[in-house]
Amino acid sequence: MLMRTDPFREFDRLTQQVFGGPGTWSRPTAMPMDAYRAGDEFVVAFDLPGVSPDAIELDVERNVLTVKAERRPTAQGDVEMQVSERPLGVFSRQLFLGDTLDTDNINAGYEAGVLTLRIPIAEKAKPRKISIANVEPEAKQINA
Repeated sequence: MLMRTDPFREFDRLTQQVFGGPGTWSRPTAMPMDAYRAGDEFVVAFDLPGVSPDAIELDVERNVLTVKAERRPTAQGDVEMQVSERPLGVFSRQLFLGDTLDTDNINAGYEAGVLTLRIPIAEKAKPRKISIANVEPEAKQINA
């Protein structure tokens, strides 16, 4: 699986925490994730605590998987917020998937604030054994 890395993501996150909350920057906040291979599939898990399942969008176009989620405020009505540390707004992440993955059969589940994607490895990319034929060497002909 190929994933685009952004070395400035952590710097942007830190700057956002120090100088202002979500909405201050035009760039959406990235969501933390783990990705690993388990047998014949890749598993990607995104942390999305406090996000409703209906506020999550998954799109695949060509080999780019886009995950968007929105965390909305929980306090409603006339309230005076005392502490507001949880980021709100739109979170987005893009993964660039290799041709070896079967993007037509992605399975997504959401439990306990974790979005888990299971992406099967395409049949053409799975390792396979190649048999070797035993070929007898041809007898050398001597011309006299």
